[in-house]
Formats: sequence, structure tokens, C-alpha cells
Amino acid sequence: MAIELTESAARHVERELSKRGRGAGLRVGTKKSGCTGFAYVVDYADNISANDHVYESHGVKVIVSPKSLVYLDGTELDFTREGLNEGFKFNN
Repeated sequence: MAIELTESAARHVERELSKRGRGAGLRVGTKKSGCTGFAYVVDYADNISANDHVYESHGVKVIVSPKSLVYLDGTELDFTREGLNEGFKFNN
């Protein structure tokens, strides 16, 4: 399986990487949150490590560490705007 971006998410990432003037792609991961679970982590990656898993979706590289892949495999990442709020939405 893989991690996929919707077209909306891919366009957003491309715009942000262009504004930054650098970047290898979008790094997606998980981190321990509270005592009962995990939280999603999204950041722009400048480097890709040898052990990272790299997927390409709509021309954008999605970079995931092996530790996070078990939780994210098969996820679709969308970018939504609702009123004044905007952000990534994980569909898994």
C-alpha cells in the first residue's frame, strides 16, 4: 500500500514548497500523544534519509519513517478549507 495525497493536498504542498524555495517533499508521521494514542505530524522535508519510505502522489513526494508507516499505510491525505479554518485531513 502507500500514502496518497488528494489533488488539493498536492497543490497546497507544491505552493508551500515553492514559497520556501526548497524542500524534498512532505514528511508525514506520528508521535505519542497523551496516554492513549498518537497524533499526526506534518512538516516539509528538506532531506530524505536512507531508511525513509518515499511515495509519490500527484507529483509530490510523501516521506514517512519506518516507525510511522505501520500507522499510516493506506492513508489518504487531503487539504480542506472550511470557513476560516484550513488544514490537512487524514482519511484512513
